[in-house]
Amino acid sequence: MAFFRPRVSREAEVRYHADLEIRKDFGDVLEKLRVAQRRFQEAKAAGAALPELREAALGLDAALTQALRAAEAGQRATYGVKSYDSRIARRKAKATPDGALWTDEVNRLRTLREAHRLSGIPRVPRASKTGDAAALTPRDVRKGLAAAHH
Repeated sequence: MAFFRPRVSREAEVRYHADLEIRKDFGDVLEKLRVAQRRFQEAKAAGAALPELREAALGLDAALTQALRAAEAGQRATYGVKSYDSRIARRKAKATPDGALWTDEVNRLRTLREAHRLSGIPRVPRASKTGDAAALTPRDVRKGLAAAHH
């Protein structure tokens, strides 16, 4: 008597192998994140000019995003190929020690990125205050259009 074992979809296999490849580089991605974090902290401590500080902050944001994507890929790969097609398999895999470890790492990186986006990226003063028409923001243009209609 033969038992029917449903296979996973071809798309799930392809995504699984792609996530395995991304997960291999996770250590390198974390090292890039550490370098970007160090650069941002040094710029902040040195009292760097606003454009330089903003550039370092945006570099850190990009590194955090890349690390988060790599961690999410590692998380999915750890869950296994069946989890791409089955939410039940995904939930079971999440409850394993390895799955919980990756879930914690993803949550930690996501929290870091959101906190950095909310308070770590310095804002550049608006150019419209100087009266430079070429540097108007979309909000300034909307205000001008609304005033012209009244």
